[in-house]
Amino acid sequence: MRVEIWSDIACPWCYVGKARFEKALAAFPHRDGVEVVHRSFELDPGRAKDDVQPVLTMLTAKYGMSEAQAQAGEDNLGAQAAAEGLDYRTRDRDHGSTFDLHRLLHLAKERGRHEALLDAFYRGNFADERSVFNDDERLVELAVGAGLDAEEVRAVLADPAAYADEVRADEREAAQLGATGVPFFVLDRAYGVSGAQPAEVFSQALTQAWGERTPLKLIDDGGAEACGPDGCAVPQE
Repeated sequence: MRVEIWSDIACPWCYVGKARFEKALAAFPHRDGVEVVHRSFELDPGRAKDDVQPVLTMLTAKYGMSEAQAQAGEDNLGAQAAAEGLDYRTRDRDHGSTFDLHRLLHLAKERGRHEALLDAFYRGNFADERSVFNDDERLVELAVGAGLDAEEVRAVLADPAAYADEVRADEREAAQLGATGVPFFVLDRAYGVSGAQPAEVFSQALTQAWGERTPLKLIDDGGAEACGPDGCAVPQE
């Protein structure tokens, strides 16, 4: 079974939701039969790379709330993250474009380091003091720590077209599936789970999706010639 997860590094609920899903997956009896694929989604796709601002400033402008309300929300998120064993800085974080981060995640996917880099980016954004926005060397540092080659990472960052199509393809697919926000979980293209649900909800979804998988139906009885582990059928006259 395949589980696809659309998320954004700037999304605190994606950070929390990933931990909750992983808790459910760890307890799932068929976890070795589940493939998890992470896909790109930008909450602020038109944002310029150098447009970086404090999280509280972004929240007050976007949602029309007071700074006190925005800070209370951050404090609540910090508590939710702590409950999942995650570090979360509730003060002095900033917000910016995640396009380059998603491009690097596609590079990491090709190199088999996607999960490691995603976790590094989440920690970098939500737990560490140094920003991940508009700081290429910070991204290089995190990517190298996740097992990528520094020069290859710098080459991707220097080329705005590198992996851009892959990011946009993920985002188009999310729109086609009806995702308007993240995190968004799709199980075997049959079930969707939206938001950072409790682990129990993810457990239910995994169980239901696993139990309702449709076995392959063959159109014929397999009598036609074919090749298999023991070789190919030899036509007989």
